[in-house]
Amino acid sequence: MNKDFPRIITMLRKEKKLSQKQVAEDLGISQALLSHYEKGIRQCSLDFVITVAEYYSVSCDFLLGRTVERTGATLKFEDIPDSDDEIDDTLKGSALVPMLNKKIMCNSMNVIFDMLAQNKNKQLTADVSNYLMLAIYKTFRTLYSANTNNHQSMFSVNKGIYQGYCDSYMSRYFTKIQYALSDDGSSEFPQKLTEREYSSEILSQEYPKQSSSLFNLIQHAESKIKSKPKKS
Repeated sequence: MNKDFPRIITMLRKEKKLSQKQVAEDLGISQALLSHYEKGIRQCSLDFVITVAEYYSVSCDFLLGRTVERTGATLKFEDIPDSDDEIDDTLKGSALVPMLNKKIMCNSMNVIFDMLAQNKNKQLTADVSNYLMLAIYKTFRTLYSANTNNHQSMFSVNKGIYQGYCDSYMSRYFTKIQYALSDDGSSEFPQKLTEREYSSEILSQEYPKQSSSLFNLIQHAESKIKSKPKKS
């Protein structure tokens, strides 16, 4: 069985707040065997995959990590909600990739900022916004500076230090974001992140249009994180 199956069946069980004992009984197997499946110690049969898919009302492709859509659907460009900008429907091939990624990231950002709005934490919203804006600034300036004929007078920070400064301040803001989750009452950032229960199921329900983009972004990001660096 593939590496995603154990993680996904564990996730689905915990989302439903079911014990291993209960699920094992419902599926007609021992708790020990289900535990082995969830840990990836044992491989199951195709029939069991189908049974689990029916039990959780998801597709087999979802269980195997082949799609982030529980129904088994694959994400198509035309199915992704548009941002406020008009999309050129004539784009094809490699020209379509930047627009696809833009739509995925815009939808994911909408989810993030809605979560921040629900939290009603001004300091946290500012820290997340600063972190993301610095990432965009650094990327834009790097692309802009690729042509040495492009004047640097647009920027007030010296070309030789902006990347290091961006990295430093991004690290600082991300540390503040993480610290908002801590239980240390002596924090210089008194506003804590309000705890909310989230799961892929809850996100799908609350953000029926944007959640698919977010799940695809997560899948793409983790595929990059887990991939082995290419040898130079």
